[in-house]
Amino acid sequence: MGAMKGMLTAKGLAALPPGEWASDPAPRGAGCLDVRKLAGGQLRFYYRYTKANGQRDRLLIGTGLALAAAREAAAALSRRYQTGDRDLRGAIEAEKREAERAARAAEVARATKAEASLGALMLAYVDSLRAEGKVSARGTETAVDLHIKLPWPALWSRPADDLTLEDLLPVVARVVAAGKLREAGKVRSYIRAAYAAAIRARQDARSIAALRDLNISTNPARDLATIEGGSNARERSLSLAELRGYWRRISTAPGAGAAMLRFHLLTGGQRIAQLARLQVDGLDADSATVCLLDTKGRRKKPRRHFVPLIPAAIAALQDMRGDALGPYLFTISHGDAPASYDVFRGVLDPIVEAMDAAGELEGAPFTPGDLRRTIETRLAAVGQSEEARGQLQSHGLGGVQKRHYNMHEYAVEKRQALIALFELLKARPNVVTPITRRRAI
Repeated sequence: MGAMKGMLTAKGLAALPPGEWASDPAPRGAGCLDVRKLAGGQLRFYYRYTKANGQRDRLLIGTGLALAAAREAAAALSRRYQTGDRDLRGAIEAEKREAERAARAAEVARATKAEASLGALMLAYVDSLRAEGKVSARGTETAVDLHIKLPWPALWSRPADDLTLEDLLPVVARVVAAGKLREAGKVRSYIRAAYAAAIRARQDARSIAALRDLNISTNPARDLATIEGGSNARERSLSLAELRGYWRRISTAPGAGAAMLRFHLLTGGQRIAQLARLQVDGLDADSATVCLLDTKGRRKKPRRHFVPLIPAAIAALQDMRGDALGPYLFTISHGDAPASYDVFRGVLDPIVEAMDAAGELEGAPFTPGDLRRTIETRLAAVGQSEEARGQLQSHGLGGVQKRHYNMHEYAVEKRQALIALFELLKARPNVVTPITRRRAI
Protein backbone atom coordinates (compact mmCIF):
# COMPACT_ATOMS: atom_id res chain seq x y z
CA MET A 1 0.00 0.00 0.00
CA GLY A 2 1.67 3.23 -1.18
CA ALA A 3 5.20 4.24 -1.88
CA MET A 4 5.37 6.91 0.80
CA LYS A 5 6.68 6.33 4.34
CA GLY A 6 5.63 8.31 7.40
CA MET A 7 3.05 11.14 7.44
CA LEU A 8 1.64 12.32 4.15
CA THR A 9 3.08 15.60 2.90
CA ALA A 10 2.17 17.90 0.03
CA LYS A 11 5.64 17.33 -1.50
CA GLY A 12 5.35 13.58 -1.22
CA LEU A 13 1.86 13.57 -2.73
CA ALA A 14 3.09 15.67 -5.64
CA ALA A 15 5.73 13.03 -6.35
CA LEU A 16 3.28 10.11 -5.98
CA PRO A 17 2.92 8.28 -9.31
CA PRO A 18 -0.56 8.17 -10.89
CA GLY A 19 -2.56 5.14 -9.79
CA GLU A 20 -0.56 4.71 -6.55
CA TRP A 21 -1.95 4.78 -3.00
CA ALA A 22 -0.52 6.32 0.15
CA SER A 23 -1.71 6.44 3.77
CA ASP A 24 -1.24 8.40 6.97
CA PRO A 25 -0.03 6.18 9.78
CA ALA A 26 -2.60 5.74 12.57
CA PRO A 27 -2.99 3.82 15.83
CA ARG A 28 -4.54 0.38 15.63
CA GLY A 29 -8.34 0.49 15.72
CA ALA A 30 -8.58 4.15 14.68
CA GLY A 31 -8.75 3.79 10.89
CA CYS A 32 -6.60 5.96 8.65
CA LEU A 33 -6.52 8.46 5.81
CA ASP A 34 -5.92 6.91 2.37
CA VAL A 35 -5.14 8.80 -0.81
CA ARG A 36 -4.91 7.73 -4.43
CA LYS A 37 -3.48 9.76 -7.27
CA LEU A 38 -5.69 9.75 -10.35
CA ALA A 39 -4.44 9.63 -13.91
CA GLY A 40 -5.00 13.34 -14.34
CA GLY A 41 -2.92 14.15 -11.27
CA GLN A 42 -5.81 14.87 -8.86
CA LEU A 43 -5.78 13.37 -5.38
CA ARG A 44 -8.76 11.40 -4.10
CA PHE A 45 -9.00 10.95 -0.33
CA TYR A 46 -10.70 8.15 1.62
CA TYR A 47 -11.14 7.09 5.22
CA ARG A 48 -10.22 3.40 5.60
CA TYR A 49 -11.52 1.33 8.51
CA THR A 50 -12.40 -2.26 9.45
CA LYS A 51 -16.08 -3.09 9.87
CA ALA A 52 -17.50 -5.13 12.73
CA ASN A 53 -17.50 -8.25 10.57
CA GLY A 54 -13.76 -7.89 9.87
CA GLN A 55 -14.10 -6.57 6.33
CA ARG A 56 -12.23 -3.43 5.29
CA ASP A 57 -14.05 -0.50 3.75
CA ARG A 58 -13.12 2.87 2.35
CA LEU A 59 -15.39 5.90 2.62
CA LEU A 60 -14.85 8.57 0.00
CA ILE A 61 -13.92 11.90 1.58
CA GLY A 62 -13.45 13.93 -1.57
CA THR A 63 -11.36 14.71 -4.64
CA GLY A 64 -8.98 17.63 -5.06
CA LEU A 65 -9.05 18.58 -1.39
CA ALA A 66 -6.13 20.17 0.42
CA LEU A 67 -4.29 17.66 2.59
CA ALA A 68 -5.19 19.50 5.81
CA ALA A 69 -8.92 19.47 4.96
CA ALA A 70 -8.82 15.77 4.07
CA ARG A 71 -6.97 14.95 7.29
CA GLU A 72 -9.52 16.88 9.36
CA ALA A 73 -12.43 15.02 7.72
CA ALA A 74 -10.70 11.66 8.33
CA ALA A 75 -10.17 12.57 11.98
CA ALA A 76 -13.90 13.30 12.41
CA LEU A 77 -14.80 9.95 10.88
CA SER A 78 -12.24 8.24 13.11
CA ARG A 79 -13.85 9.73 16.21
CA ARG A 80 -17.26 8.40 15.16
CA TYR A 81 -15.76 5.01 14.41
CA GLN A 82 -14.03 4.75 17.76
CA THR A 83 -17.14 5.83 19.70
CA GLY A 84 -19.35 3.08 18.33
CA ASP A 85 -20.25 3.53 14.65
CA ARG A 86 -18.45 0.38 13.56
CA ASP A 87 -20.39 0.27 10.29
CA LEU A 88 -19.72 3.82 9.24
CA ARG A 89 -21.02 3.39 5.72
CA GLY A 90 -24.36 2.06 6.93
CA ALA A 91 -24.67 4.79 9.56
CA ILE A 92 -23.83 7.57 7.08
CA GLU A 93 -26.20 6.19 4.46
CA ALA A 94 -28.96 6.01 7.07
CA GLU A 95 -28.28 9.64 8.01
CA LYS A 96 -28.40 10.61 4.36
CA ARG A 97 -31.75 8.87 3.90
CA GLU A 98 -33.11 10.61 7.00
CA ALA A 99 -31.83 13.96 5.74
CA GLU A 100 -33.49 13.36 2.38
CA ARG A 101 -36.73 12.35 4.11
CA ALA A 102 -36.63 15.48 6.26
CA ALA A 103 -35.92 17.61 3.19
CA ARG A 104 -38.87 16.08 1.37
CA ALA A 105 -41.10 16.59 4.41
CA ALA A 106 -40.00 20.22 4.61
CA GLU A 107 -40.72 20.66 0.92
CA VAL A 108 -44.14 19.10 1.33
CA ALA A 109 -44.77 21.33 4.35
CA ARG A 110 -43.78 24.40 2.34
CA ALA A 111 -46.02 23.32 -0.53
CA THR A 112 -48.86 22.60 1.88
CA LYS A 113 -48.45 25.99 3.49
CA ALA A 114 -48.49 27.60 0.07
CA GLU A 115 -51.72 25.76 -0.69
CA ALA A 116 -53.09 26.59 2.77
CA SER A 117 -52.87 30.30 2.07
CA LEU A 118 -55.26 32.93 3.36
CA GLY A 119 -56.81 32.95 -0.10
CA ALA A 120 -57.34 29.18 -0.01
CA LEU A 121 -58.91 29.53 3.45
CA MET A 122 -61.35 32.24 2.39
CA LEU A 123 -62.37 30.41 -0.79
CA ALA A 124 -62.86 27.16 1.13
CA TYR A 125 -65.03 29.05 3.63
CA VAL A 126 -67.19 30.40 0.79
CA ASP A 127 -67.48 26.87 -0.62
CA SER A 128 -68.60 25.62 2.79
CA LEU A 129 -71.35 28.25 2.86
CA ARG A 130 -72.51 27.10 -0.55
CA ALA A 131 -72.43 23.46 0.57
CA GLU A 132 -74.73 24.39 3.46
CA GLY A 133 -77.07 26.23 1.11
CA LYS A 134 -76.37 29.62 2.68
CA VAL A 135 -77.64 32.51 0.57
CA SER A 136 -74.89 34.64 2.07
CA ALA A 137 -72.24 32.73 0.09
CA ARG A 138 -72.39 35.02 -2.93
CA GLY A 139 -72.19 38.21 -0.90
CA THR A 140 -69.35 36.80 1.17
CA GLU A 141 -67.39 35.89 -1.96
CA THR A 142 -67.89 39.37 -3.41
CA ALA A 143 -66.69 41.04 -0.20
CA VAL A 144 -63.68 38.71 0.06
CA ASP A 145 -62.62 39.52 -3.52
CA LEU A 146 -63.17 43.24 -3.11
CA HIS A 147 -61.60 43.76 0.31
CA ILE A 148 -58.98 41.00 0.64
CA LYS A 149 -57.96 39.37 -2.63
CA LEU A 150 -57.64 42.45 -4.84
CA PRO A 151 -56.10 45.01 -2.43
CA TRP A 152 -53.87 42.52 -0.55
CA PRO A 153 -52.37 40.06 -3.10
CA ALA A 154 -49.23 39.31 -1.05
CA LEU A 155 -51.27 38.60 2.09
CA TRP A 156 -53.71 36.52 0.04
CA SER A 157 -50.84 34.16 -0.92
CA ARG A 158 -49.29 33.82 2.55
CA PRO A 159 -49.89 30.70 4.69
CA ALA A 160 -53.03 31.30 6.73
CA ASP A 161 -51.60 29.50 9.77
CA ASP A 162 -48.59 31.84 9.89
CA LEU A 163 -50.56 35.09 9.95
CA THR A 164 -50.95 37.18 13.08
CA LEU A 165 -53.45 39.70 14.34
CA GLU A 166 -51.10 42.45 13.13
CA ASP A 167 -51.20 40.99 9.60
CA LEU A 168 -55.00 40.95 9.44
CA LEU A 169 -55.82 44.22 11.18
CA PRO A 170 -54.84 46.42 8.18
CA VAL A 171 -57.36 44.55 6.02
CA VAL A 172 -60.24 45.67 8.20
CA ALA A 173 -58.68 49.08 8.90
CA ARG A 174 -58.60 49.86 5.17
CA VAL A 175 -62.38 49.39 4.92
CA VAL A 176 -62.92 51.46 8.06
CA ALA A 177 -60.76 54.26 6.60
CA ALA A 178 -63.05 54.30 3.56
CA GLY A 179 -65.94 55.08 5.92
CA LYS A 180 -67.66 51.73 5.31
CA LEU A 181 -68.15 50.68 8.90
CA ARG A 182 -70.86 48.14 8.24
CA GLU A 183 -68.79 46.55 5.47
CA ALA A 184 -65.71 46.53 7.71
CA GLY A 185 -67.70 44.65 10.32
CA LYS A 186 -68.68 42.07 7.73
CA VAL A 187 -65.10 41.59 6.54
CA ARG A 188 -63.97 41.10 10.13
CA SER A 189 -66.71 38.53 10.68
CA TYR A 190 -65.88 36.65 7.48
CA ILE A 191 -62.19 36.30 8.39
CA ARG A 192 -62.97 35.21 11.97
CA ALA A 193 -65.60 32.76 10.78
CA ALA A 194 -63.32 31.27 8.11
CA TYR A 195 -60.58 30.50 10.62
CA ALA A 196 -63.10 29.11 13.12
CA ALA A 197 -64.67 26.90 10.45
CA ALA A 198 -61.27 25.52 9.41
CA ILE A 199 -60.35 24.71 13.01
CA ARG A 200 -63.71 23.08 13.61
CA ALA A 201 -63.38 21.08 10.38
CA ARG A 202 -60.48 19.12 11.85
CA GLN A 203 -62.92 17.39 14.20
CA ASP A 204 -66.11 17.59 12.13
CA ALA A 205 -66.58 14.85 9.53
CA ARG A 206 -69.43 16.84 8.01
CA SER A 207 -67.17 19.74 7.05
CA ILE A 208 -65.93 19.95 3.49
CA ALA A 209 -62.51 18.41 2.79
CA ALA A 210 -61.11 21.71 1.46
CA LEU A 211 -61.43 23.24 4.94
CA ARG A 212 -60.15 20.17 6.75
CA ASP A 213 -57.11 19.77 4.49
CA LEU A 214 -55.90 23.28 5.37
CA ASN A 215 -54.94 21.94 8.81
CA ILE A 216 -55.51 25.31 10.48
CA SER A 217 -54.81 25.23 14.22
CA THR A 218 -55.00 28.87 15.36
CA ASN A 219 -57.34 31.79 14.80
CA PRO A 220 -55.35 35.04 14.67
CA ALA A 221 -58.55 36.93 13.81
CA ARG A 222 -60.19 35.90 17.08
CA ASP A 223 -59.08 39.10 18.82
CA LEU A 224 -60.01 41.51 16.03
CA ALA A 225 -62.12 44.09 17.83
CA THR A 226 -65.68 44.76 16.77
CA ILE A 227 -66.25 47.82 14.61
CA GLU A 228 -68.00 50.45 16.69
CA GLY A 229 -70.90 51.82 14.71
CA GLY A 230 -70.58 49.03 12.14
CA SER A 231 -73.60 47.03 13.22
CA ASN A 232 -76.12 49.67 14.17
CA ALA A 233 -79.57 48.30 13.45
CA ARG A 234 -81.83 50.40 11.24
CA GLU A 235 -84.78 51.85 13.05
CA ARG A 236 -86.82 53.11 10.11
CA SER A 237 -90.40 52.03 10.42
CA LEU A 238 -93.09 53.46 8.21
CA SER A 239 -96.00 55.24 9.80
CA LEU A 240 -99.44 53.85 9.13
CA ALA A 241 -100.06 56.69 6.68
CA GLU A 242 -96.84 55.94 4.80
CA LEU A 243 -97.62 52.21 4.67
CA ARG A 244 -101.11 52.89 3.34
CA GLY A 245 -99.68 55.33 0.80
CA TYR A 246 -97.31 52.64 -0.39
CA TRP A 247 -100.17 50.15 -0.67
CA ARG A 248 -102.31 52.59 -2.64
CA ARG A 249 -99.55 52.98 -5.22
CA ILE A 250 -98.80 49.29 -5.68
CA SER A 251 -102.40 48.03 -5.38
CA THR A 252 -103.48 49.84 -8.54
CA ALA A 253 -100.28 49.72 -10.58
CA PRO A 254 -100.28 47.30 -13.52
CA GLY A 255 -97.61 44.78 -14.43
CA ALA A 256 -95.68 41.93 -12.86
CA GLY A 257 -93.39 44.28 -10.90
CA ALA A 258 -96.20 45.87 -8.90
CA ALA A 259 -97.77 42.44 -8.37
CA MET A 260 -94.43 41.24 -6.99
CA LEU A 261 -94.42 44.10 -4.48
CA ARG A 262 -98.00 43.27 -3.49
CA PHE A 263 -97.16 39.61 -2.98
CA HIS A 264 -94.16 40.54 -0.82
CA LEU A 265 -96.23 42.83 1.37
CA LEU A 266 -99.27 40.55 1.65
CA THR A 267 -97.15 37.57 2.72
CA GLY A 268 -95.73 39.52 5.67
CA GLY A 269 -92.52 40.98 4.22
CA GLN A 270 -90.68 37.68 3.85
CA ARG A 271 -86.96 37.77 3.12
CA ILE A 272 -86.34 38.37 -0.59
CA ALA A 273 -83.69 35.66 -0.83
CA GLN A 274 -86.17 33.07 0.47
CA LEU A 275 -88.95 34.22 -1.84
CA ALA A 276 -86.50 34.08 -4.76
CA ARG A 277 -85.92 30.35 -4.14
CA LEU A 278 -89.65 29.62 -4.14
CA GLN A 279 -90.70 27.34 -7.01
CA VAL A 280 -93.93 25.78 -8.18
CA ASP A 281 -93.47 22.71 -5.99
CA GLY A 282 -93.43 24.99 -2.94
CA LEU A 283 -97.06 26.04 -3.53
CA ASP A 284 -99.87 24.02 -1.96
CA ALA A 285 -103.03 25.21 -3.66
CA ASP A 286 -105.29 23.08 -1.46
CA SER A 287 -104.12 24.68 1.80
CA ALA A 288 -103.31 28.02 0.16
CA THR A 289 -99.76 28.11 1.53
CA VAL A 290 -96.24 28.38 0.21
CA CYS A 291 -93.24 26.66 1.78
CA LEU A 292 -90.06 28.74 2.09
CA LEU A 293 -86.69 27.29 3.05
CA ASP A 294 -85.15 29.38 5.79
CA THR A 295 -81.35 29.01 5.91
CA LYS A 296 -80.80 32.10 8.04
CA GLY A 297 -78.24 31.83 10.85
CA ARG A 298 -76.12 28.79 11.73
CA ARG A 299 -78.61 26.07 10.96
CA LYS A 300 -77.14 23.25 8.85
CA LYS A 301 -80.50 22.19 7.49
CA PRO A 302 -83.02 24.75 6.14
CA ARG A 303 -86.10 25.27 8.26
CA ARG A 304 -89.38 24.71 6.41
CA HIS A 305 -91.33 27.94 6.80
CA PHE A 306 -94.99 27.81 5.79
CA VAL A 307 -96.69 31.08 4.84
CA PRO A 308 -100.47 31.22 4.35
CA LEU A 309 -101.81 33.00 1.28
CA ILE A 310 -104.84 35.18 1.79
CA PRO A 311 -107.03 35.73 -1.32
CA ALA A 312 -105.38 39.06 -2.15
CA ALA A 313 -101.94 37.40 -2.07
CA ILE A 314 -103.17 34.62 -4.39
CA ALA A 315 -104.44 37.27 -6.79
CA ALA A 316 -101.07 39.04 -6.64
CA LEU A 317 -99.31 35.75 -7.35
CA GLN A 318 -101.49 35.16 -10.41
CA ASP A 319 -100.88 38.71 -11.66
CA MET A 320 -97.15 38.34 -11.09
CA ARG A 321 -96.77 35.08 -13.00
CA GLY A 322 -99.46 35.53 -15.61
CA ASP A 323 -99.35 32.61 -18.03
CA ALA A 324 -95.80 31.72 -17.00
CA LEU A 325 -94.53 28.23 -17.55
CA GLY A 326 -91.22 28.71 -15.72
CA PRO A 327 -90.66 27.13 -12.30
CA TYR A 328 -90.20 30.27 -10.18
CA LEU A 329 -93.12 31.83 -8.34
CA PHE A 330 -91.50 35.09 -7.22
CA THR A 331 -90.68 36.50 -10.63
CA ILE A 332 -91.17 39.26 -13.16
CA SER A 333 -89.88 37.15 -16.05
CA HIS A 334 -92.74 34.69 -16.51
CA GLY A 335 -91.19 32.24 -14.06
CA ASP A 336 -87.99 31.74 -16.05
CA ALA A 337 -85.85 33.43 -13.39
CA PRO A 338 -86.44 34.44 -9.78
CA ALA A 339 -86.75 38.05 -8.71
CA SER A 340 -83.51 38.69 -6.81
CA TYR A 341 -82.97 41.43 -4.24
CA ASP A 342 -81.56 43.70 -6.95
CA VAL A 343 -84.58 43.06 -9.15
CA PHE A 344 -86.87 43.81 -6.24
CA ARG A 345 -85.07 47.09 -5.47
CA GLY A 346 -85.24 48.00 -9.14
CA VAL A 347 -89.04 47.95 -8.91
CA LEU A 348 -89.36 49.32 -5.37
CA ASP A 349 -86.98 52.29 -5.56
CA PRO A 350 -88.87 54.29 -8.27
CA ILE A 351 -92.05 53.99 -6.19
CA VAL A 352 -90.23 55.19 -3.07
CA GLU A 353 -88.78 58.10 -5.06
CA ALA A 354 -92.23 59.00 -6.34
CA MET A 355 -93.64 58.94 -2.82
CA ASP A 356 -90.79 61.14 -1.63
CA ALA A 357 -91.33 63.61 -4.46
CA ALA A 358 -95.05 63.72 -3.69
CA GLY A 359 -94.42 64.48 -0.02
CA GLU A 360 -95.88 61.16 1.11
CA LEU A 361 -92.86 60.18 3.23
CA GLU A 362 -92.46 61.39 6.78
CA GLY A 363 -88.91 60.04 7.07
CA ALA A 364 -86.05 58.81 4.92
CA PRO A 365 -86.65 56.62 1.85
CA PHE A 366 -87.35 53.04 2.88
CA THR A 367 -85.91 49.64 1.96
CA PRO A 368 -87.31 46.09 1.87
CA GLY A 369 -85.90 45.60 5.36
CA ASP A 370 -87.78 48.66 6.56
CA LEU A 371 -90.98 47.23 5.13
CA ARG A 372 -90.38 43.97 6.98
CA ARG A 373 -89.80 45.87 10.23
CA THR A 374 -92.88 48.02 9.61
CA ILE A 375 -95.12 45.00 9.16
CA GLU A 376 -94.11 43.56 12.51
CA THR A 377 -94.47 46.96 14.18
CA ARG A 378 -97.98 47.53 12.78
CA LEU A 379 -99.09 44.00 13.65
CA ALA A 380 -97.88 44.49 17.21
CA ALA A 381 -99.89 47.72 17.39
CA VAL A 382 -103.13 45.87 16.58
CA GLY A 383 -102.51 43.19 19.20
CA GLN A 384 -100.86 40.37 17.26
CA SER A 385 -98.70 38.38 19.67
CA GLU A 386 -94.91 38.28 19.53
CA GLU A 387 -95.10 34.52 18.93
CA ALA A 388 -97.42 34.92 15.94
CA ARG A 389 -95.29 37.72 14.48
CA GLY A 390 -92.11 35.69 14.91
CA GLN A 391 -93.70 32.64 13.30
CA LEU A 392 -94.99 34.72 10.39
CA GLN A 393 -91.60 36.26 9.63
CA SER A 394 -89.53 33.24 10.74
CA HIS A 395 -87.36 34.96 13.30
CA GLY A 396 -86.66 34.49 16.98
CA LEU A 397 -87.18 30.73 16.60
CA GLY A 398 -83.79 29.52 17.78
CA GLY A 399 -84.65 28.28 21.28
CA VAL A 400 -84.45 24.60 22.17
CA GLN A 401 -88.17 24.36 22.82
CA LYS A 402 -89.05 25.99 19.51
CA ARG A 403 -86.53 23.88 17.58
CA HIS A 404 -87.38 20.49 19.00
CA TYR A 405 -90.63 20.38 20.95
CA ASN A 406 -93.11 22.94 19.65
CA MET A 407 -94.18 21.44 16.33
CA HIS A 408 -97.32 23.60 16.06
CA GLU A 409 -97.07 25.47 12.76
CA TYR A 410 -99.25 28.40 13.88
CA ALA A 411 -101.15 28.26 10.60
CA VAL A 412 -104.27 29.87 12.04
CA GLU A 413 -102.36 32.60 13.87
CA LYS A 414 -100.25 33.46 10.82
CA ARG A 415 -103.30 33.67 8.57
CA GLN A 416 -105.10 35.88 11.08
CA ALA A 417 -102.07 38.17 11.24
CA LEU A 418 -102.02 38.52 7.46
CA ILE A 419 -105.74 39.25 7.37
CA ALA A 420 -105.21 41.91 10.05
CA LEU A 421 -102.39 43.40 7.94
CA PHE A 422 -104.61 43.52 4.85
CA GLU A 423 -107.39 45.24 6.80
CA LEU A 424 -104.87 47.84 7.97
CA LEU A 425 -103.76 48.49 4.40
CA LYS A 426 -107.30 48.90 3.06
CA ALA A 427 -108.66 51.08 5.86
CA ARG A 428 -109.00 54.73 5.06
CA PRO A 429 -108.00 57.27 7.67
CA ASN A 430 -110.81 58.67 9.67
CA VAL A 431 -111.89 62.10 8.47
CA VAL A 432 -112.70 64.41 11.33
CA THR A 433 -115.31 67.05 10.39
CA PRO A 434 -115.06 70.08 12.60
CA ILE A 435 -118.35 71.00 14.32
CA THR A 436 -119.14 74.66 14.22
CA ARG A 437 -121.68 76.27 16.52
CA ARG A 438 -124.82 77.33 14.68
CA ARG A 439 -125.45 80.99 14.92
CA ALA A 440 -128.71 82.01 16.52
CA ILE A 441 -131.21 83.58 14.20
